[in-house]
Amino acid sequence: MAKGTIPRRDFLAAAGAAGAGVAAAALPAAKAQAAPAQSAEVPTETWLVLTAEEAAFYSAVADTIIPADALSPSGTECGIPVFIDRQLASAWGAGARMYRAGPFHPGMPEQGYQLPLTPCDFFSAGVVAANAWSHKTYGKTFDRLTPDQRIEALTVMETGKAEFEDFDARAFFQRLLTITMEGFFSDPIYGGNRGKASWRMLGFPGLPATYADKIEEYRNKRYVAEPRSIADFS
Repeated sequence: MAKGTIPRRDFLAAAGAAGAGVAAAALPAAKAQAAPAQSAEVPTETWLVLTAEEAAFYSAVADTIIPADALSPSGTECGIPVFIDRQLASAWGAGARMYRAGPFHPGMPEQGYQLPLTPCDFFSAGVVAANAWSHKTYGKTFDRLTPDQRIEALTVMETGKAEFEDFDARAFFQRLLTITMEGFFSDPIYGGNRGKASWRMLGFPGLPATYADKIEEYRNKRYVAEPRSIADFS
């Protein structure tokens, strides 16, 4: 494993329930200042809702959680920022079918998300808060941190010890991890999992769900097949 990367088995085992017991949040007004260090490389894309700063943040997070190695390409190469952009631009990102009329009292973890923000607003506010904290702590925005600093920063966010201004760092990390995992393992038609990288890594065949005709042929044998996505059946 390369230095400055999170062990992939830790990433796969780290899924947490998102948005539990979140404190009331507001969009921070402060803008994170850019440092002269080189930023994370962001693929050339036409973003639907992401700003350049948000795309750089998500790219840095994706490449830290999912580094390029013998198992798969990096998170950015797998299209995770594109997946996040499409999700936040969707009806879900706009808060469709979410109850947001309040009251918004601090809840228990099992009560789930307890904020008036739409998912798109929540993530936007989280990126601003994370970059502001990163700049205060390290002197630069998250995407400009070194690989080791990014791991350290994400770890502090995960434990809830990162002091975000008017925002819950742990809740943000949990939702950030969840949407990153969704982008890595989802059907490629949604923008992530390019080349079916995660499916190939796992040996997952993809969309087909009926294997009655394969039972006898592969009894007590490993079943290996080229993964197929929704687009393959369109």
